[in-house]
Amino acid sequence: MKAIILTVGLLVSASAQAQSRPQTTAMSCASAQALVQARKSVVMSTGRDTYAQFVASESQCYLGQTALPGFAPAADNPQCLVGLRCENLSSTDR
Repeated sequence: MKAIILTVGLLVSASAQAQSRPQTTAMSCASAQALVQARKSVVMSTGRDTYAQFVASESQCYLGQTALPGFAPAADNPQCLVGLRCENLSSTDR
């Protein structure tokens, strides 16, 4: 019985850790930029209920996508250029 409780506890803990994302609003602009450069691709919370994926270069985008500047609010800059965002080519033609 103890083994089952321990296993469930570990699964819940691992699930909570997997769901947490770095928050751009809790870090400096330079820290957010450095995180993107280090990880090459990272999903970050950009507000209370918003998130975005930022990449270090267009090579992290899928075929049929292009990389555009990706801005997000940071603790020290409301319009921080965090990295690039991959956008479908069809959505950039509008």
